[in-house]
Amino acid sequence: MAGQALKTWPAPGQSRQGLKRDPSLADKQGMPRSIESTREPAATGVRALRERPTEIGGIVRQPILDPDGLIHGYELLLKINPQEELPAIDSNDVLTILDNLALFGLDRLTGGSLAFVNCTAAVLTEDLVAVLPPSLTVLEIPTSLEMSPLLLGVCSTLKRAGFRLALVDFTEDSRSHPLLKLSDYVKVDSSCLNASDYERVCRPVKGTAAAMMASGIHSQDSYRKAGAEGFKYFQGYYFCNPEPLPSAKIPANRLLHIEILRELFRDPLDLDTLCPLVLRDASLVYRVLRLVNSPIYAIHDPITSLEKAILILGDVAFRRIATLAIQCALNAGRSREILHMALVRARFCADSACLCNLDANEQYLLGMLSMLPAMLSLSMERIVPELPLRHNVCQALLGSPVQERCLLDWIECHEHNDVKACAAIANRYGLDHRRLMQFYVDALAWGAADPGFTA
Repeated sequence: MAGQALKTWPAPGQSRQGLKRDPSLADKQGMPRSIESTREPAATGVRALRERPTEIGGIVRQPILDPDGLIHGYELLLKINPQEELPAIDSNDVLTILDNLALFGLDRLTGGSLAFVNCTAAVLTEDLVAVLPPSLTVLEIPTSLEMSPLLLGVCSTLKRAGFRLALVDFTEDSRSHPLLKLSDYVKVDSSCLNASDYERVCRPVKGTAAAMMASGIHSQDSYRKAGAEGFKYFQGYYFCNPEPLPSAKIPANRLLHIEILRELFRDPLDLDTLCPLVLRDASLVYRVLRLVNSPIYAIHDPITSLEKAILILGDVAFRRIATLAIQCALNAGRSREILHMALVRARFCADSACLCNLDANEQYLLGMLSMLPAMLSLSMERIVPELPLRHNVCQALLGSPVQERCLLDWIECHEHNDVKACAAIANRYGLDHRRLMQFYVDALAWGAADPGFTA
């Protein structure tokens, strides 16, 4: 399978030869359209976008969560040419972002959540944001932007049109900013603040309708401090870094789930090995039998055999049901964004495996398991000895510079918009940067379109 496109992992729209499958169900499993089949963008401002050739590979999506760990929105960051330094955002950068959003459809990149998009004066005054849906868009306006009467009037018009406004890089010196009273959000870079600064910065915002948002929240300590100071939303990867539990081993039920996952990625399925494992998970057995005995399959006599149920469902449907159930179980009690990231990483690694002659099924599993420390509150060093995986895959999870890890390394750096690191990884392994970017956007769109993704 090495070097081939992924055929056996449980993704919508995928099919393969193997166990018998009812072809009449092909359109009942929530198959998303390809990324190319998107809606046409709004007419206003599109001509200016089309006249500028797109020279970047794609967009970086970073999560914004509420205090309950639920997704409030995503900031969509520009991914510039990987050979260049990351500059301050300018009008051309934002034009490229808008062009990508108009092409792909905003909801396909955010799953219907709010999109926070950084803007310049030119983008605002030239009405280029008209390509974006107001109900899903938050326009981020730097406090350093000079607010002329024209620009202030444009922001007021956009606000009335349904766009939300966010003041970013807010500091104590921004307390008299003319947009403060119009803003829905005020974003503060928490990495630049200590405990005493929080109160001084937050004080002028408390008398307005704006919600305080902290960016750069990458640890549980910074999350607690920002929450204590009244911040309502948090941008960063703090949820990926939970405080480790004292237990040194994976709980037995979680280890069973991982063993089932490994068997799910064998091609073909080995039912003699898989069925005894699945039978130890009562909830998974219940899901499978309930589905196969539902009116969808129109079975006259009740099916009570797990093996027979899997044969009727077909391997694609069974892998999909089982994988989603296990992923949700592993992530129980955690932010759903952890599961979202695991699925996007898995899809990206699987699709990109063809670029470096790696096994797509194994890469899917590697991407998904990379989020186990966040799911289980255990270090990867404690987890890996319990995993029934090939040696090099275990080394990849531990961070060793083996080839099996190259795609996971790339997407981890991409998530943090580390342009230089992404370029270095691509160059080292001879990876096509543009195809990597397309696979990433495809993974985001697949995740947003998959009904099980948000179930």
